[in-house]
Amino acid sequence: MSLEFVLCLAALFCLAGIGMPIAYAILLASFVYLTAAGQGVGVAGKVLMDGLYQSFILLAVPLFIVAANIMNAGTISDRLLRFCVGLVGRFKGGLGHVNVVASLIFSGMSGSAVADAAGIGKIIIEMMTKSGHYTRGYAAAITAASATIGPIIPPSIPMVLYALVSNTSIGYLFLGGIGPGLFMGVVLMAMNWWISHRRGFLTEDAVPLSELPGLTLNAFPALLMPAILLYGIYGGVTTPTEAAAVAAFYALILAALFYRALSLGAFYRILVDSARSSAAVGLVIGGALILNYIVASENIPDLVASRLVGLDISPLAFLIGVNILLLLLGCVLDASTIILVIIPLFLPSCRELGIDLVHFGVVAIVNCMIGLITPPYGILLFVINAVTRIPLGEIIREVLPFLVVLVLALLAMILVPGIVLFLPRLMGYQG
Repeated sequence: MSLEFVLCLAALFCLAGIGMPIAYAILLASFVYLTAAGQGVGVAGKVLMDGLYQSFILLAVPLFIVAANIMNAGTISDRLLRFCVGLVGRFKGGLGHVNVVASLIFSGMSGSAVADAAGIGKIIIEMMTKSGHYTRGYAAAITAASATIGPIIPPSIPMVLYALVSNTSIGYLFLGGIGPGLFMGVVLMAMNWWISHRRGFLTEDAVPLSELPGLTLNAFPALLMPAILLYGIYGGVTTPTEAAAVAAFYALILAALFYRALSLGAFYRILVDSARSSAAVGLVIGGALILNYIVASENIPDLVASRLVGLDISPLAFLIGVNILLLLLGCVLDASTIILVIIPLFLPSCRELGIDLVHFGVVAIVNCMIGLITPPYGILLFVINAVTRIPLGEIIREVLPFLVVLVLALLAMILVPGIVLFLPRLMGYQG
């Protein structure tokens, strides 16, 4: 490890430690390295342009963000919620189950945990607290926990980023996320059922079964989006990037023409908000591309791989060790930074140890999503605190049981790769 790289790391940790946004900290630390190495800041521009021009798949990120914001802005979220209430609201812990099922369904449209929590999650929290059956901290906690499913079930912005750094098929990554996403939903609903019985939460009035077909028909066009997305990719009709464009266009047609719930002014605000969100992600991606160039120049990934192979470590021990590290990093770093900067360090080791990159990628992304609700950073906790004004301490106390079951679900995915790889293999994946 060179002196220049030590200076880069020192600058990165110092800048992040004083509260500078991580994207700016990465960029400035990279400039420190390039200047100290005598390479000139112009190298950063070349690396950035080369990385962006060779990464057509990155166009999917702003398109998925637009689709999510359109879904949040119209009455689509309300229709989906009424469908979920009719489907699972009759059981013990009903609105908690509605919360999880709504996240499962909405995740097939947004690809973003923050969009899920700030949009449909805010509505469900209000429903749960108004019913008087749940404390506000519990409503916020299960909303944050269920929002972690958003980027696991396709479409998924983190999976697009992982595909960028690993050259893994985004189609198989999307398929690999379906099983784990459903599994996470099941364990969260089981924990909600157990807590509801233990605390004696009252059950909501059941929606008559006779109304369920009407609610299903009302929500059916919105429910079609994941099917259209996956058919486009696996039917050979579209590339993943084109599928993202189709998803955004379908959401627009649905909200503006079919449901007539989107005005021109609202659409303008959606585009502005989407541009801001895309720019924030883009800054992290840009910084990561430059930092990854520096890491590659220092030959860090190959050094890590050779050391691990020299230790004769088993693939399972490696996976568990990396996931423990990612869980710890998730307490202080956001998911995009971990995926773009930290995970590439371990990819050569995965190849050397024969670890499937689709399995590793999905497990790592699940890990990053758990980090979104892990104190002290836990960005989803702050998002829900910001949109609901529920004290952070109340949310953290209530989120811990859900955090435990999600970590156990993650362990199951590590030990049983079939949870991730069943559907990809069914569709011809040979990894």
